[in-house]
Amino acid sequence: MTDSKYDEIMQLLCDRLSSLTNTHIEITPETNLISQLSIDSIKLLNLIMEVEDAFDISIPINALADVQTVRELVDLIYKIKTTA
Repeated sequence: MTDSKYDEIMQLLCDRLSSLTNTHIEITPETNLISQLSIDSIKLLNLIMEVEDAFDISIPINALADVQTVRELVDLIYKIKTTA
């Protein structure tokens, strides 16, 4: 069973990451944000602001400390979105 909200978050993130990174890497749930996509703190904060606006949520900065992959970021956003 798939959750359409989860899929929506995954799609949005993959699309935004593609435009932010300008790399030719295929972005999958297992893609590492730092080592594979070279997402720095400024790009990450810009991405988080866009996600917060798109889903009308607030993501605590300290919650990002353990996020390394696209899937982990989607899981975090989904958890915040569904408990809000």
